[in-house]
Amino acid sequence: MSKRREIPHFDTAIIETHCHLDYLEGDELAATLAQSAAVGIERIITIAVSPTNLDRVLELTRVADNIWGTQGIHPHEAGAYSDAVEQAIRTRAADERILAIGEIGLDYHYDHADRSVQRNVFERQLQLAVELDMPVVIHTREADDDTRAILQSFSPLLRRKGVLHSFTSSPALAEYCLAEGFMLGFNGIATFNRADNVREVIALTPVQQILLETDAPYLTPVPYRGRPNAPFYLPLVAEKVAEVKQLDVELMLQQVYRNSMAIFFGAG
Repeated sequence: MSKRREIPHFDTAIIETHCHLDYLEGDELAATLAQSAAVGIERIITIAVSPTNLDRVLELTRVADNIWGTQGIHPHEAGAYSDAVEQAIRTRAADERILAIGEIGLDYHYDHADRSVQRNVFERQLQLAVELDMPVVIHTREADDDTRAILQSFSPLLRRKGVLHSFTSSPALAEYCLAEGFMLGFNGIATFNRADNVREVIALTPVQQILLETDAPYLTPVPYRGRPNAPFYLPLVAEKVAEVKQLDVELMLQQVYRNSMAIFFGAG
């Protein structure tokens, strides 16, 4: 097996905009945070996905002063949505460490929840984001038409827009979302040999609308595939995105940092 090179450490700080720290416990979490800081990961946003991890995500924002979170229900868990769950999201979203409503959206690849239920739950959470004036973190997979149709209703109402994370959808959906002012999030998939479709979308996305993420512990970038993903692999994603954009990596990272601060922290 070829030797895996060291993870680069750039001069510009990086914000991890999408990961799932609640899959880590105790010493493993502490080690991940230390390794991430060592390669320049300044802030980490850990993402809620189900009624069972809303509280854990909020708890994690108390573990370290560079961890923030979101509140929302993933389309896989849409069948568990209820008025009580919505109230729980609303209550916890008032916390200063909660930055967005998410991860919400549609997933027609796995269909873990009925599609009509997914659409209803997506719309309810978009409405919640409108009412709370928060950005959204959207998951969409093999659901381009319905994602676009729903966003056409809600985008004009979402003042702070949001991000379509781990973007693997069509250039057409990308162009619609970009025109509406949304960001697109890119991760280790950009480094995969067969991900030319994702690199095509990266190429057409203005650097002013790019966010970087890992979606850890999933989608570990090359050359570390086979290991659990973690925020400290983000510099590898940054390298690939800069390469596709034909940009100096430091200049790209400076813009992406501004993007991340603007959308989630209201800066700029």
